[in-house]
Amino acid sequence: MSIARLASRMAYSALRAEKRPLAVAGSKCKLRLVACRILSRYAILTKRLLLLLYFPTTAFHTWTTLRQSSASPSTSGDNSSEFTSSNPPLAFPCIDKLESRTMSLDGGPEPSYDKVVTGYETFNYSSPFLLDHGGILPNFDIAYETWGKLNEKRDNAILIHTGLSGSSHAKSHIKNTKPGWWENFIGPGAYIDTNKFFVICTNVIGGCYGSTGPSSIDSADGERYATRFPILTVWDMVRAQFRLLDSLGIEKLHASVGASMGGMQSLAAAALYPDRVNRLISISACARSHPYSIALRHTQRQVLMADPNWNKGFYYKGVPPHIGMKLAREIATISYRSGPEWELRFGRKRAQENQSPALCPDFLIETYLDHQGERFCLQYDANSLLYVSKAMDMFDMSKSAVTKLKTQRTKNEPVLRRLTERQNSIDEHKTFAEACRYETGNKSALEQHEETAAEAPKSDGKKVLSTLATSDPVTQDLIEGMTGIKMPALVLGVQSDILFPVWQQKEIAECLRAAGNKNVTYYELDSMYGHDTFLIDGVSVGGAVKGHLELLDT
Repeated sequence: MSIARLASRMAYSALRAEKRPLAVAGSKCKLRLVACRILSRYAILTKRLLLLLYFPTTAFHTWTTLRQSSASPSTSGDNSSEFTSSNPPLAFPCIDKLESRTMSLDGGPEPSYDKVVTGYETFNYSSPFLLDHGGILPNFDIAYETWGKLNEKRDNAILIHTGLSGSSHAKSHIKNTKPGWWENFIGPGAYIDTNKFFVICTNVIGGCYGSTGPSSIDSADGERYATRFPILTVWDMVRAQFRLLDSLGIEKLHASVGASMGGMQSLAAAALYPDRVNRLISISACARSHPYSIALRHTQRQVLMADPNWNKGFYYKGVPPHIGMKLAREIATISYRSGPEWELRFGRKRAQENQSPALCPDFLIETYLDHQGERFCLQYDANSLLYVSKAMDMFDMSKSAVTKLKTQRTKNEPVLRRLTERQNSIDEHKTFAEACRYETGNKSALEQHEETAAEAPKSDGKKVLSTLATSDPVTQDLIEGMTGIKMPALVLGVQSDILFPVWQQKEIAECLRAAGNKNVTYYELDSMYGHDTFLIDGVSVGGAVKGHLELLDT
């Protein structure tokens, strides 16, 4: 059948349906003219009809698929695509799952993160606490857990510092029988022997597992701090921990031990309190954050803050930014493990080899990352991730950086003194918290503020390194910032670690040696687990830690 005859029949049928006089189409010319107009109005119907004439099987399958998909709304907002697409749209169960979770969380409060970990003790510091960048906390809590017994001399204590999202629950105990994040490393006869040592682990301030952080209540108004929480540093975290040690009557630690951000804290503790730390252990850390790790954490924060539910940090009465948290964790997980491990563990295997490829998680490595993100997204506070990761970025033991922070603290100490003096004359805690805000102003963590600059110290050029550039002023600056660390130090690095590469561990060890420390031990581990090796490889990591802790004093 010709196109013209087909059009004529369509026009005739349309005119009859509209009950118009056939005289309107009395001639062939008029009929064809009307047919052309109708064809332009019913172009989609014509295409279907032609498809049916020349490709009947394809037309049937396409029509059936479109009828089935028409029940769901068009994601693009253009309904015509349902009738013109040559292929059916893909399904996205992973997106549907995220939307379903968002709906289930709508109208509910933010999860209570301090209930994720239970059985900890709480130390309350009731005086105002000055932070490096000028913020002041009216008071703070630190969640901590202990194992073993403190001896009569009170000199067998070991302080374990956590990584970014770590809780105080490093080891199971009567009050919390769930395995801790360093379960096999701590215990009677273990690598950190509780028959010999009194072991303490805290959740850092800024965290959400019992210590004061952005999700805590601001006593000034009874609301969550959110992004009104002041910017803090790794140094601030360590100062808060030593307030806890003061309350426990511990004047000197047997050792300061930490991995990842915990290694930063152990270095900071040794630098801030050299007379109170007997031994130092730093695992997979750095003496100053470098561009690659900063970039990774920056990307995580940007993804998180791009989630509309983040709401500039004020999400506690609504839906938490679980999608942003999930994606941020997936990015982080890529930097925590190594390529060689994933080659052996996943290769190019797909979750369902017999199914067609999909844009949702398909390869095993994709499903692994998706699972890691899902596990984490509601177990850790989003604002805590922002604040603590930023503290990691800012960590720098160089003398110029430390001097700048000291200058800022000196400038802000009069404010702290005024608040301390007022504390005795103020009865209501809320009023005192309001006074803290009055003194520090309405600074937001989302804004940048001018700070007092400090001149970079001049190097005397006397210190030399074995493998690092001796003429580099930045390196010399770092050496001079570490001159006070003279206690025996163990530095561990992992060859497959891409987040804190081994050259950064060498930088710590060699800068310590160049700064005059004659008791530095450096080990480089050949493990395929990447940055997470400190959580997994008990034999290599644990053995080195045990040897350093139990080494006789010389």
